[in-house]
Amino acid sequence: MSERRRAKRIVVLDYGSGNLRSAERALERAGADVTVTDDLTAAAEADGLVVPGVGAYAACMAGIEALGAGPVIAERVAAGRPVLGICVGMQVLFEHGDEHGVVTKGLGLLPGGVTRLPAERLPHMGWNTVRPPAGSVLFAGLPADARFYFVHSYGVTDTAGLAAAGATVTTAEHGTEFVAAVERGPLAAAQFHPEKSADTGATLLRNWLAAL
Repeated sequence: MSERRRAKRIVVLDYGSGNLRSAERALERAGADVTVTDDLTAAAEADGLVVPGVGAYAACMAGIEALGAGPVIAERVAAGRPVLGICVGMQVLFEHGDEHGVVTKGLGLLPGGVTRLPAERLPHMGWNTVRPPAGSVLFAGLPADARFYFVHSYGVTDTAGLAAAGATVTTAEHGTEFVAAVERGPLAAAQFHPEKSADTGATLLRNWLAAL
């Protein structure tokens, strides 16, 4: 098989948090050759690295730090090698997370912090539309009313700061405008769960794989 047609080798990073198997299955259905592992060499060498995450920001960062995965993720981004963060796996890419008054340092690969959404109903759970800007790679070919599945109480609300840093920012609304997805160079991330977002999520994952 030619290099052009070879299935992309994707590692879903197992650091003790995340919907690992659902992400694995969704990526396989999108055409990837997927490995779920805590092997940092495999994570460094894969065509694409997926950083999942569910639950608390601090717990996810503790898992990443215990595995020693932070430098591997940062080195991939610095070298232009693709990384996709999902849910809390997106949030830890930012500079810090503030949960219940406790601030936890993040990976610092994106500017800004994660805070509790100012919404009457939390968690923000269920299907919601998003607003991708022109030129988004992740959302190419998706209709304006495409819906994605969210489960979160915290998010990034400084959309202007991200845009000023050269990121392509997709937003959604729940109590306020927040970052639903972000793309900057080799780094892409989604607050929602593409692996749980049916056909729209499958299209997004195929778009990501096609860009690797």
